[in-house]
Amino acid sequence: MKQPIGTKARTGENCPESGVWKVVGVPSTTAPIAKGNRMPPYDGKAVTWELISYA
Repeated sequence: MKQPIGTKARTGENCPESGVWKVVGVPSTTAPIAKGNRMPPYDGKAVTWELISYA
């Protein structure tokens, strides 16, 4: 079962769903991340990522 759009994951956690993820906050970025990969840091910091679309 797919995780819903809007699902959040933190840097260092395993990605719960393949898709396009966006950093919550400013500055922000988007990145395609595959399910099972580790959620990356952004700008050298641990961040919260939010799923915005499916791969």
